Amino acid sequence: MKIFVAKLAFNTTTDDLRAYYEQFGYVESCRVIMDRETGRSECYGFVEMPNEAEAYKAIVETDEMVFMGNELQVKKSRPQAETP
Repeated sequence: MKIFVAKLAFNTTTDDLRAYYEQFGYVESCRVIMDRETGRSECYGFVEMPNEAEAYKAIVETDEMVFMGNELQVKKSRPQAETP
């Protein structure tokens, strides 16, 4: 399951995000989205966890929790819309 994590602190790295979510189970992939022009964080990212039970637990337990000084918004990621 792909998890959308919003309101990350500017200094949150992919490694920070991975370590935080690994406490709930195996993290298949993880990334913090960076602005292409400035190289700064867009303050959101994605975590993929293959075990749905672990992923749902991670969503429930981290939504509205403070991580690195910011209160996260966490939910199941929606499929990306196709672009023409």
